[in-house]
Amino acid sequence: MPLLESTLATLALWAVIGYALGSIPFGMVLAKAMNLGNLREIGSGNIGATNVLRTGNKTAAALTLLLDAGKGAAALLLARAVTGAEDAAQIAGLAAMLGHCYPIWLKFKGGKGVATFLGLLIALAWPVGLAACVAWLIGAGVTRVSSMGAIVAAAASTFLMLFLGYPEGLFLGVILTLLIFWRHRENIRRIKAGTEPKIGQKSE
Repeated sequence: MPLLESTLATLALWAVIGYALGSIPFGMVLAKAMNLGNLREIGSGNIGATNVLRTGNKTAAALTLLLDAGKGAAALLLARAVTGAEDAAQIAGLAAMLGHCYPIWLKFKGGKGVATFLGLLIALAWPVGLAACVAWLIGAGVTRVSSMGAIVAAAASTFLMLFLGYPEGLFLGVILTLLIFWRHRENIRRIKAGTEPKIGQKSE
């Protein structure tokens, strides 16, 4: 399937749709619906599943993880199903990731994008996505640091694209990887300093 096959108007439309889907802040919606407080005032202030877990509600954290992953996958799969074009699908997926990280509704201050990243990889090429999830589990499980899992998964994803034979997803994969590293730049500094919070650690 050729990578560049859609008109600019089609790509722009799916970029808007993908961004709109990605920008839904499920963590904040669930926290409010379940009376868990304002995520901006809890832990890191992030809207993702790791910070939702710091409220002590594992159900809310799991739902946030699934929904954040699902919105990225949904954007890519919907565009692929409707257009049959891989470029439109990947643009929609990238826009969903940007929507999660930089939602207009939250003054462009969104999440780190890990769940959305993994959901996108699964939708883009499921063997790569599942392998990246395993990489996350290994990184996070060994260190008990969620952000380390994200860094390991992102670092592995480009290699996995090549090793598992999905070169058509390499461009999107590289962009997503760079975005994950950029969004985790403060976490990387804290990891080096030994001050990064552990998984499940509640706010003081």
